[in-house]
Formats: sequence, C-alpha cells, structure tokens
Amino acid sequence: MVKLLNIRLNLTANTQISGQSLRAANNNASRQSRLPKTRLAVLALFTSALLGCAAVGPDYQAPTSLNTTMAMPAIAETAGNMTLPDNATLWWQKFQDAELNRLIQTALEQNQQLAKAQANVARAYAVFADSDDNLWPKVALDSSYQTSRTPAEVAGAVNSVDGNALYNRQSQLRGTLSWDLDLAGKLKRASEAANARAESAVFAWQDAQIGIIAQVAQSYGDYRGAELRLAVAQQNLANMQQTEQLILARRDAGMASDLELARIKAQLYQLEASLPQFETNKSRAFTTLAALLGFSPEQLQLQQTEAGKQALPELKQPQAIAITKDLLRHRPDIAQAERQLAASTADIGVATADLYPNVSVSGFLGFISAPGLTLGSDQRAWALAPSLSWQGADWTSVQARIKGAKASEQMALADFRQQVLDALSNMQYSLESYNLSRRQQLIQQQQVAATSTAVALSKARFEAGNADFLELLDAERELLAARDEQARLSQQNFQLLVLLYRNFAGGLNLS
Repeated sequence: MVKLLNIRLNLTANTQISGQSLRAANNNASRQSRLPKTRLAVLALFTSALLGCAAVGPDYQAPTSLNTTMAMPAIAETAGNMTLPDNATLWWQKFQDAELNRLIQTALEQNQQLAKAQANVARAYAVFADSDDNLWPKVALDSSYQTSRTPAEVAGAVNSVDGNALYNRQSQLRGTLSWDLDLAGKLKRASEAANARAESAVFAWQDAQIGIIAQVAQSYGDYRGAELRLAVAQQNLANMQQTEQLILARRDAGMASDLELARIKAQLYQLEASLPQFETNKSRAFTTLAALLGFSPEQLQLQQTEAGKQALPELKQPQAIAITKDLLRHRPDIAQAERQLAASTADIGVATADLYPNVSVSGFLGFISAPGLTLGSDQRAWALAPSLSWQGADWTSVQARIKGAKASEQMALADFRQQVLDALSNMQYSLESYNLSRRQQLIQQQQVAATSTAVALSKARFEAGNADFLELLDAERELLAARDEQARLSQQNFQLLVLLYRNFAGGLNLS
C-alpha cells in the first residue's frame, strides 16, 4: 500500500509589521498577488486528491468469538450501539413494593456515583467534539489598532524636517485559516478513539445505574430481612414465655422441677441474646440505604411493615431461564470493554501516523493600513511560509510508541475476553444459586409446618402427662431454629434474585 505524506495546512497570523516596513509589505503583497492562478488550481487539485486517502493503522473489527463453546455474534452486531432492555430499569417493579420503587427512583435521581458517571459522559463527549473538530478548517478574524508617540527631542534626531513629536498609527484587519489535511489519518484515528471512549463512558454510566439499583435492592432486602428475622425472634420469644409460664404453673402444682424451669429460662436467654444482632443488621442496612440515596441517616424515612405482613418482596411464580448468547448484549460492562478495545485499536493509527512527514503552511490574509489610508486592494497583504517536519530522526521513539499502542490493544482485547468469561461464569452461578435457593426455601417451608405440628403434639402430650419435659423442649428448640432458618432463606432468596438480575443486567423476564 502506498503511504502518502501528511501535509498540514496551518494558516496562522502571527506577523508584526512596523510603520517603517509598511511600504515594503505592500509591495511584497502586490507582487505575490500576481502569482499565476494555475498554481493555485494545481495546489487545490493536489490537496483534494490527498484528502481522499485512507488513514494509516489497522481498521477496527469487533471480536465475534472466544475460545469457548459459545460464539458471540450478538456482541459484534450490537457493539457501540447497545441499549438496555426495558426490564433492566423496571424489573424491581414486579415485586409490587411501593417503598422499594420509591427508594430506587430516589437513588437514580440523587446518588452521587451516578452523578459522577453522568458528568464523565459529558466530559468524554466534549473531548470527542474537540477532537472531531480538528478535522475541519478553523477560521478566525481579528483586527488591531496601534498608535505611538515619539518625544520631540528624539523625533528631532530621527526626523530633521522639524522638531515636533512623531506620531505613528497603524490599523490591521486580517483573517486566519488553520486546516490540517490529515493525509495520514492521525486526526481521524484520534477522533475514532475519542468517540469510542465517549461511548465507553455511556456504558459505564449504564452499568453504574444497574449497580446502584442492585445495591439499593440488596440493602433494602438486608433491612427487611433483619426486620423479618427480628419479628420471628420476638414471636418465638413470646411463645417461649408462654411455655415458661406453663412450667411455672406445673412447678407450683408439684408437677415440674426447678431443673425444667432453669432449662426453659436458659433457652429464653439464648433467644433474647440474638435480638441485638438483628437490630445491628437492621441499622447497618438503614445507613447504607441512606448513603445510596444521598441522604444522611437522619433524613431517611422508611415505611414500617404492617404486623403479620411479609416484609421481604417476593415474586409469586419464579421460573428458571437458560443462558443464551443473546443475553450478553444486555451487559453494559462488556460493551464498555469492547469500546475500550476499539479506542486502543485507533490509538495504533495515531502512533503510526508519526512515521510520515508533516508539511505545514502558515500565513495570513488581510489589510494593513497606515494613517490616512483606507483599507482597499492597495493595502491587501498576505504571507505564505511552507515548512516540512519529520520525526524520522527520532525513529526509535516512534517505533516504541507504536509497539506500546499495539501492546495496549492486546491488553484491551484480553480485558474484553476476560470480561465475557467472567460474565458467563457469574450468570451461570447466579442462575443456579437462585434455583437451588428456591428449592431449599420450599423444602424449608415443609420443615416449619412439620415442626409446628410436632410442637403442638408434644405440648398436648406434656400437658396430659404422657411426655416428659425434654421432649417438649427439643420440639420447641427445633421450631425456633426452623422459623429463623425460614426467615434467613427468605432474605437469601431475595438477595440471590437481585444478584441474578444484576448479573443479567436486567435481561431476564421472570414472572
């Protein structure tokens, strides 16, 4: 492939012309204005031809597969224009929990991490706009007026005509043009890299949204779970206190011993000792929620759960879903890694463009007028000064930068591949964990029902004198453990469901 020169057209005005050299400048401008028009036409044709050249460096190709059993055409097809599914930002509404809906909506509006990610998107697109603008000509207009006075003593020495002070006035009106033809495509590749990084920032913002939603839901689950376990423990405590009263009455009647009373009290104290831990867990979840919502703990108000009502949100009929490659397109972290790979590929072209010479042309076009003269064709002035620069003398450094850019691309590719592998692993693990947790929860519900029946039968047998106290005590202990385990599994099941949605980026439709 033929490599063409990178010619930089940079028409800038930085020329200072004094009053004494005004006539020389005007004469020079007059001579240069008579350049043959054919030269300008040839220059225009040459410039137009060179502008059509392709940029140096590799053209980006989105990865389509990994060394795994799962191909990924969906990722390649949607790279750079991924959108989140509707249920990625609405899945929590299926719990029909008004308090959870309110908390998540508040977090999306006030969370400081989301505000930071959104500001990063604006910054990234500002950088892209600035980089993309370098491909087009830049025009600026400026004017100036200068006056100076030389004292009579000095003026008399300079001007022998008279001894009056010498005044010098000068006005300028000029236009500047700056245009990089970008014949090797350095600016084009830089714009591609900036655009890819801006899109990466968008996906980072989307991933932050999904993460904040999941964190709010998990903290809400921790709060309601601690609330539920505390309520269960208090209910168990009330049941144990009833049993204690029964033992006291039987002891007063001579039908129970102090040993039986001491054992039931020991179990009561053990149950009471667990209450502060649930309170601590509830407080920690509350303060975490406040921070996620951008509140202080004093500002956050949570609706209290009605007595006897299930505290934790639940889906009524969860169902299992198999993993397919199409679900990967809903992961903004994967799209973010892919956009970083695209940016790294474009950086190779930026570094490679330094291998080619750079031709720049600087100059200005305008009018320079002395006192008493009007701005017209006679005062027109322009300057043109082409220059050639090439980093060939620093060839080793240029090659090192190219190698570094290629190594960065390989790093980005490795990050992308690892991101996909981690996503597949997390999706598979969260799906299996949730299904197993649901099965465990259903079995646990049967255990609670069975232990409740056993306690009722043991208490009836004990009151009838057909069973000893240890049988009743063991049944009570098993029921306490079963109820607490049921509450714990309800909390675990909710947390695993939130994790499932998080790992699938909301790309599931559980009903």
